[in-house]
Amino acid sequence: MSGTEQGGTASDHAVETTLETTIADELLDQALAERRALVQLCLYALDRARSAGVVERLEEGLAAIGVTAVRPDGERFDPSRHEAGGTVPTPDASLDGVVAETEVVGFADRGRTLRAPIVTVYTAR
Repeated sequence: MSGTEQGGTASDHAVETTLETTIADELLDQALAERRALVQLCLYALDRARSAGVVERLEEGLAAIGVTAVRPDGERFDPSRHEAGGTVPTPDASLDGVVAETEVVGFADRGRTLRAPIVTVYTAR
């Protein structure tokens, strides 16, 4: 029996393996694109949810896949990670530059910012 009769040549197997890898890569790309779309849809729904229970459930579901809510209340304001929506005066100089409140919740996907939180920052008088 020849090599072809026994299951094909080495080059046939290489072509098969390349084709399988290409298909797997395309399926992975499609799955990742679909995940991104679903995450964006959930963020859209969160912004419009009127029920605390619905918000909580959506945030739990997102957290289960690595997308976490970012509420930096009490942290030092960092313009590379937060967007300032406003300021509030404080007589306490130690609070100057600290996030007083999160106005719009931010989100991160496994540490990568999807949306920066919009925050109110304390400013010393």
